[in-house]
Amino acid sequence: MKTWIKSTLVLSALTIFVFSCSDDDDFWDSMIPETDDDPTTSQVAGYVFKPATMPATDANVQQLEVPAGFTVQKFAEDLGHPRMMVVSSTGHVYVSDREAGEVMLLQDTNGDGIAESEETVANIRHAHGLSIHNGRMYIVAIRELYVADMNMDGTLGQPQLLVNDLPDAGQHPNRTIAFGPDGMMYLSVGSTCNSCPEPNPENATMLRLSSDGSDREIFAEGLRNTIGFGWHPETGELWGIDHGIDWLGDTEQKEEVNKIEEGANYGWPYIYGEGKYNPSDRPQGDTTYEQYLQLTTLPVMTYTAHAAPMAMAFYTGDQFPAEYQGDAFVAMRGSWNRSTPVGYKVVRLHFENGQPVRFDDFLTGFLINDNRAHFARLAGVAIHTDGSLLVSDDTNGVIYRVAYQP
Repeated sequence: MKTWIKSTLVLSALTIFVFSCSDDDDFWDSMIPETDDDPTTSQVAGYVFKPATMPATDANVQQLEVPAGFTVQKFAEDLGHPRMMVVSSTGHVYVSDREAGEVMLLQDTNGDGIAESEETVANIRHAHGLSIHNGRMYIVAIRELYVADMNMDGTLGQPQLLVNDLPDAGQHPNRTIAFGPDGMMYLSVGSTCNSCPEPNPENATMLRLSSDGSDREIFAEGLRNTIGFGWHPETGELWGIDHGIDWLGDTEQKEEVNKIEEGANYGWPYIYGEGKYNPSDRPQGDTTYEQYLQLTTLPVMTYTAHAAPMAMAFYTGDQFPAEYQGDAFVAMRGSWNRSTPVGYKVVRLHFENGQPVRFDDFLTGFLINDNRAHFARLAGVAIHTDGSLLVSDDTNGVIYRVAYQP
């Protein structure tokens, strides 16, 4: 097996892989043959740049930028490491904290856009993905899936274990779940590595299960880490945004917007982007790159490499202008594997006639000091019952609320 080895020069009869500091194109002078009969050669400029971390002071929050007519404020703060969010039909806001292993309930009882109360309603090690279905809360950790009854006051009953044998996590422990129009549960399982053949066929997939955890099957594969996904409110089609491979340079691999269909293979780890070959990993057996490419469903759109897409939510509220209906909001966590930072913002993914057409910035300004520092790495997005957008930051423990007030 060939693997990426950071900051090390590795020479072999078959593969030459170099991380360089060249300012030339990231991926140049490459030869990637169809089989191992010829050597593979590629030179890549690999970087690590992590902006310094600053507090979410009032001054920093006040310089955040949103489109005209919108406002942004803190909905809640001092929350630890809030990740995924879900909002009940009664306006109860639930947020997971994977590091603390808990699910919190936030309530804005007077409707002023600020949560007055915070309460831990479940303690589950590595709790991450949340979904509400038929009045019950579903919580997924790394290897376990739980369900709990929801009480009128927003608290949860004792979580009941449904599944305890999800794949090991490795590099991507961020399981997320949602229920589709078919009433089935969809569960995203990331890869264990940056780029490698997976021994467990359920890694790097979208799984589908019945609400009781039974009838588990692989719905789609070749998805490196699709944390954010959802169904377009008009077409009912499933869309997801996948994390690209690291260590291919500043501009590769771009993040992928995929229409996720049953039985489809999205190429990871061998094919990426617009049908490009990954020089680090070759299809196993006698399969060539070209043959694997023919089996691969390519992305409908791409986004800037290393922006790190997290949660995605289609807008179905009634507060924002009508043109926002059916568009999606995506939290871009932000890069580390790049010479200059990208991400660290919320973007709007425009849909026309049910198809994605472009990205626009929506909530920006978390990068400060000439992009040398940041005060948020975003994780979750959710639409509140009042139509506002909630965005979680697990760096400073803040949930932001974006509202429309023309």
